[in-house]
Order: sequence, then C-alpha cells, then structure tokens
Amino acid sequence: MIVTGLLFTAVGAFVYAAWRVIVVFLFAIFLAYLLAPLVNWVERRKKLSRGSRTWAILWVYLALAILIAVLIIVAGPRLITEGRRLSTDLPNLMANLTSGKIAWQIGSKRGWSLETSQHLQHFLADHSGQIESWARDFGAYAARFVADAVWIVLIPILSIFFLKSGAEIAENVVCSVERRGQRRFVRGMVSDVNEMLAHYIRAQLILAALSILAYTAVLSLIRLPYAVVLGVLSGVLEFIPVVGPLAAAAVDLGVGFLTNFHHLVPLILFLIVWRVIQDYVNSPRIMGGKLEIHPLAVLFGVLAGAEVGGVIGVYLSIPVIAILRIFWVRYRAYEQGASGDTSALTVKDEQTG
Repeated sequence: MIVTGLLFTAVGAFVYAAWRVIVVFLFAIFLAYLLAPLVNWVERRKKLSRGSRTWAILWVYLALAILIAVLIIVAGPRLITEGRRLSTDLPNLMANLTSGKIAWQIGSKRGWSLETSQHLQHFLADHSGQIESWARDFGAYAARFVADAVWIVLIPILSIFFLKSGAEIAENVVCSVERRGQRRFVRGMVSDVNEMLAHYIRAQLILAALSILAYTAVLSLIRLPYAVVLGVLSGVLEFIPVVGPLAAAAVDLGVGFLTNFHHLVPLILFLIVWRVIQDYVNSPRIMGGKLEIHPLAVLFGVLAGAEVGGVIGVYLSIPVIAILRIFWVRYRAYEQGASGDTSALTVKDEQTG
C-alpha cells in the first residue's frame, strides 16, 4: 500500500513538473488525428506517395504550408495593420474607461441625461482598481501565451512521428497486455478513443473555421473597429468549450463599448443569433453524437479544467471526460463477463442495448 501511494505521488509530481511538455505532446497527437485522413488518402495514391507513408506526410505538410502562406498573404496585411492600431489605441481606451471619461463621450453622442453620465462616470472611477486588475491579469495571460509560443513550433514536428508510427504505438500498447480478455478490452478502448478524438478534433476545427468566417464577415459589414482582428480572435476562441464563446462575446462588446460603436444593438443581435446557430444547428450536425456527454458533465469538466490547467485545461477537459466515459462503459462490460463481446462494444452500443 505504501509503495503504491509513493508511486502515485511520484507520477503526480512528474505530471505537475512536466505539464508543459505533456500538453505539447497532447496537441501534437491532436494535430496527428486531424491530418491522418489526408495522409491516408495521399498514401493510397501511389503516384504521389510512391507507396510510402513518409512521402504522404511530406505532401500533406507541403499542402498545409502553402495554404497557410496563402492565408497570410491574403489576410495578413490587414490583420497586422489592425493589430498594431489596436495595441496603440488600447492604452488610451483603458485610460478613458478607468477615469470615467468614456461615460461623457458615449452620453454626448447617444443623448444621455447629465445624471446618467455622472452615475456611469462615478461607477467606472470607483471600480477603476478592479478594472485595472482585470486588464493586468489579461495581459499576464497574453504574455504567458507569447512566452510559450516557442512550443508551438514543436507540435507539427512531433506530429510527424505520431502520423508515421501511431498505429504501431497503439498496437504495442495492446500487445503489452498478456491476458486475452484484457487485450480485447484494451484494443476496443484504443479503437473507441481513436474514433472519438479524430471526430472531435475535426469537428472543433470546422466549427472554429465557420466562426472565423461569420464573425469577420458580420463585424466588417457593421463596421466594428478592428473587425478582422476580432473576427479571427473570436473564431479561435471557439476551440475553448463554453468559456471561449462567452469570452469572444465579451471582447467584441467591450471593444464596441470602448470605441463608442454606434451599432451595438445589431452587434448584440448577431452574437445571440450566431450562438443559437452554432449550438443548436451547426454543432449537433457536425459534432453528432460521438461524445454523448451530459451538459452537466461538460460544465463540471470545464470548471475543473480551468481550475487545474487554465485555458488549456478547459480545452482538454471535454476529451478527458469522453475518454473516462469510454473507459467506464468498456470496463463495466468487461467486469460483467462480456469480455468476449468487448471488442465489438462501443459507447453508442451501451445506450441502445
């Protein structure tokens, strides 16, 4: 018992100390799941791949590099220009907010009464310390992300190894189990996790791409300042479950308020309508029923993930919960003596029978 406790303590300490490296490897695995269908497709084209998976990976990476280069050429100049303008204007906008001057700027253009403008100015001035604290916390998160950006370079490199040897690694894990029934359990578990993760990563990417297009188009149409930067940022935040869309809406409304944007009502209507479309139309059709996670479990996972690992913990919480559910379903079937049918059991089968 003491040895087991010490072992778990050592593993926990290692995970805590090396969590950055572990996260990089996890995202490399996610990228491999995303690119695997393309690599498999190219590998089947003998003229392109010459029957080699290595050549197939190289072709896919070349196509991906060309696509990124085209996007940078098309959208990069405007994105950089708006980003620089936003970084230059942000200190003045924050100064107007914390001093309460923005209340008079907005009130004079929107016909507010003198009393209303004074109340808002006093409210903002009284809470200036808290607003500045929030701004510093956000800046600290941004600085930490930039500092960790060097790890992003390693992700596509590590993904090459998972794309090339992922099936072999999984088979070695299965074959490491000695008993036949347990081997069937592990093989089924690996199969279900592979299917779930591949579908989840692709679905999240599609939803984020749709959000980038929708936000950029609508924000540019209603002429919200820094529309392209905000559109790209809002789409990227779609990757983060629950918290991401809320943060995107808060950022868009915050910029609209700070810049005294005249069309806040259309902006609010768009944010509401798009959320309904994403959550009740796009997400069910694209995500489907692969995860089969109760909304309450999703909310718990998001909150727990934020507490443990911040933004990255929030993003990883949904796949972790889905993997735990798959494990529970298969382990229960295995314990009930259904090990002979475990290899054919899926999470969806558990619900239907």
